[in-house]
This record gives sequence, C-alpha cells and structure tokens, in this order.
Amino acid sequence: MALSISLVLLLGIIVVILVRTGYQRILPGIATCLFGFFLASTGIAPGIRSAITSLSGWISSISF
Repeated sequence: MALSISLVLLLGIIVVILVRTGYQRILPGIATCLFGFFLASTGIAPGIRSAITSLSGWISSISF
C-alpha cells in the first residue's frame, strides 16, 4: 500500500511539472487519466500491478 501511494505521488508530481512546462496539455492529460481509470477495471489490471510490484522489487534489490 505504501508503494502505491508513493508511486501515485511521484507520478502526480511528474504530471504537474509536465503541465506547467507545457510538455503536457490539460485535455490529453485528462484523457490519459480516464484511460488509466478504465484500464484499472479490466482483467489486465492484476497483471500490470504484479509487473509494477516485480519491477519495484527488482529496483530495490539493486545496491549501490
């Protein structure tokens, strides 16, 4: 749960930066958010969630 909140916060900050710098416009951003919400209610959502969890576990296992 803490990972998903951190990921949402990080992605939110990235979106705000992109909108403020002009690289991302508001209407395409809204369309992208709606696509994400509708994608989350499909059958592929558990696969995406497990891939993100696996990727974050792999990144956290890398020691510098």
